[in-house]
Amino acid sequence: MLFNSFAHIPGIGAATERRIWEEGVHHWDDFVEPWPAGFTGRRGGMVVSRLAESRARFHEGARAIGRLLRNNLHWRLFPHFRHATACLDIETTGRGPGPELITAISLYDGTSIFTFVRGDNLEEFVQVVGRYEVLITYNGRCFDVPVLERAFGIRLDQVHIDLRFLLQELGVTGGLKVCEKKLGIHRGELEGVDGFFAVLLWREYERTGSRAALHTLLAYNIADTVNLEILMVHAYNRKVAQTPLGESLFLPLPLPPLNPYSPDRHLVEAIRHRSAIWFPSGK
Repeated sequence: MLFNSFAHIPGIGAATERRIWEEGVHHWDDFVEPWPAGFTGRRGGMVVSRLAESRARFHEGARAIGRLLRNNLHWRLFPHFRHATACLDIETTGRGPGPELITAISLYDGTSIFTFVRGDNLEEFVQVVGRYEVLITYNGRCFDVPVLERAFGIRLDQVHIDLRFLLQELGVTGGLKVCEKKLGIHRGELEGVDGFFAVLLWREYERTGSRAALHTLLAYNIADTVNLEILMVHAYNRKVAQTPLGESLFLPLPLPPLNPYSPDRHLVEAIRHRSAIWFPSGK
């Protein structure tokens, strides 16, 4: 989709880009004389010059080409830099009397799953995340990324595709689990486990050292992360479907990888029972 894009060029907005497509100019290589309607010789030459710059930035990597695109166009980079993309999700201790601390992080690059746990290997996250040029999150712009940057004293300068806002543009709204259900993604044994439950699982692990609690937490965190790739492809295909380019650019939906951790349903039910006693109103 990147090589079909013109909206990143100054003076070309969504409406003009669509007019260019409708004239049969679907690819950067198609933008030649005679220019599309509305483009004078001077303006057409400017576009050709900007497209040459775009090609150069593309070969420099996702960060370079990403700086030419507005945030709401970053989704167009996905198929071109999928090999350098990681889906990311974090869990925390939640807001309480003390500072909110990261308890677990998962990364998924379409092939490998990485997990980082507080008190074990959390510090290794910085080295691993640095391998990637594009990050995909859900609400990470408001939560995950700022929390990570504060915790590690780093700047995550990768291209960032936040699916919360991309899906909102497509009319798919709600939290991550709600969006998953709207798009036909089901969590099996992890149905009903949410972010608040993840906080309780960490507390159980800290209090008792229960590996079952830790493994259930990691199973949940990984499910959040690997489902982002499926949501990304859904969103990409829906965005492409809104253009005259249609199904020619569709991506096949990926199969989720095998989760290396399994939730302990007995523990989940026990914690759910206790939390119902603590918070009988569900708050």
